[in-house]
Amino acid sequence: MRVWHGLDEVDADFGPSVVTIGNFDGVHRGHQEVLAHARARAEALGGLPVVAMTFDPHPMAVLRPGHAPATISEPAERAELLGAAGADAVLILPFDKETAVWSPQEFIDRVLVVTLRAKAVVVGENFRFGHRAAGHVDTLVEAGAAAGFEVEGLSLAGDAQPWSSTYIRNLIAEGDVEGAAVALGRPLRVTGTVIEGDKRGRELGYPTANIPALTGAAVPLDGVYAGWLTVIEPAPGTPRYGEPLPAAISVGSNPTFDGVDRRVESYVLDRDDLELYGSRIAVDFVARLRGTQIRFDTIDDLLVQMKLDVDNARRILTQN
Repeated sequence: MRVWHGLDEVDADFGPSVVTIGNFDGVHRGHQEVLAHARARAEALGGLPVVAMTFDPHPMAVLRPGHAPATISEPAERAELLGAAGADAVLILPFDKETAVWSPQEFIDRVLVVTLRAKAVVVGENFRFGHRAAGHVDTLVEAGAAAGFEVEGLSLAGDAQPWSSTYIRNLIAEGDVEGAAVALGRPLRVTGTVIEGDKRGRELGYPTANIPALTGAAVPLDGVYAGWLTVIEPAPGTPRYGEPLPAAISVGSNPTFDGVDRRVESYVLDRDDLELYGSRIAVDFVARLRGTQIRFDTIDDLLVQMKLDVDNARRILTQN
């Protein structure tokens, strides 16, 4: 799969193609249905390539700084997920103040007509684009009639409500990682590079791999979870751990020890031999074990709860 970071990276002779456009944050089940439909249209049109076009950063980060939604998936992960959902290529369009003032027609001409030579465009029915979000599906239909591409606007229908990234962000903010997984079609994933912590977990017999809960990332509500840790990029000179490893995961600032920085701390069950500092890891959340972190009066009370959390995580992950 090809990934382009801007219009100028697309081959001059690329196309014709079938194009789908959106922020695609999380590449949830609604997005996956759009990609599947685009793939079907591409096959019906003679096996054309499918291009998924997305934006980086989120347009709100440029148009209303400070009001951008939390990010469910980073651009690199988003591109990988779009490829798995059916895209042959991903165009990540840098969104800046210049791009923000393109008129709908300018967007259509630059992206769909000249660069991607679209024969069909598949989007969600609520898709908006161009300066002040003036363009919509009807705008695309009218332009397509003149430029020679067809347009379909699809409903992102879920079981009880339309799938949306906003809906999933709300579930994540509430700690409902199981509900988020249903809407995503896979467990919620948080990634980061393992940093050195206070090493209290190791002293207590539960060494953890710690990654910062970065501002702007969709990280679950403080609490304790069961999930999986996967090393996606080992630090130089460290072993590779290929398979996902079962873990008990704490999200929060460690109130028992007066912690301040919010982190995702993962204890890989029954392992104290892992070398993870400096490695990039992915943490997949399966279930919430208990709610907001508790400040324990004694270390013994904390150890009792940690053992209970680990036992519950093992039970859930074995069943899962």
